[in-house]
Amino acid sequence: MPFPTPRFSRRLALLALAASAAAGLVAPAQAMGPEGRWMYEVTITNITYNQRFTPLLLATHKPDIQLFKLGEPASPQLATLAEEGNVAPLRALLDSSPFVTATAAGGALLDPGKSVTFQIQANPWRDRFSVAAMLIPTNDAFMALNAVPLPLPGQSVTLTAVAYDSGSEVNDELCASIPGPFFTECGGPGGGARAGNGEGFVHVHRGMHGVADFKSIARDWRNPVATVRIRFMR
Repeated sequence: MPFPTPRFSRRLALLALAASAAAGLVAPAQAMGPEGRWMYEVTITNITYNQRFTPLLLATHKPDIQLFKLGEPASPQLATLAEEGNVAPLRALLDSSPFVTATAAGGALLDPGKSVTFQIQANPWRDRFSVAAMLIPTNDAFMALNAVPLPLPGQSVTLTAVAYDSGSEVNDELCASIPGPFFTECGGPGGGARAGNGEGFVHVHRGMHGVADFKSIARDWRNPVATVRIRFMR
């Protein structure tokens, strides 16, 4: 990957995102309409009981690109997304690659039971699709689809996404180290401190175990955590 990006303030980044009045799309990485690209509609639904998703990052890209590999360390950019909910470093990295067709990102949190819809360009025969967002309140959990095939013209597909652990931060489940705009358990916003180094590799997340401030009866989940409907438009 070409370059690392400095880490943003965890607490301030999420407080700013929570102040957004509504979700908005950021412009795709490349201009609309070149030959060999088609438009897709992507609808993501949060199917957890009590976890929110930070703004989502979507990308269409060649099969050579993957957001992560299970059992291997997360990139610094993915770790930033998983720990802070900040998609900017990973999006900048994707946009800098000639193997990426387009990216899109949301501008607000996605509550349980709610959906958000994006449009993104891709070549159905050459590209794959990826999406990721942090779960809050967690230390470094993120939902993702990683380089999945796109439906062909005239088709649609609905997939389920599980939650992964980036392995970059200890799951201490403390208000002081979990960013967010407001948590009942914390009596206000989450903190910006970073817990110690985690397991060291990306793996399927084992959920919230109630070891500190957040109780499993209120915040735990069972995978999957999201549905993703991808529909070929034109």
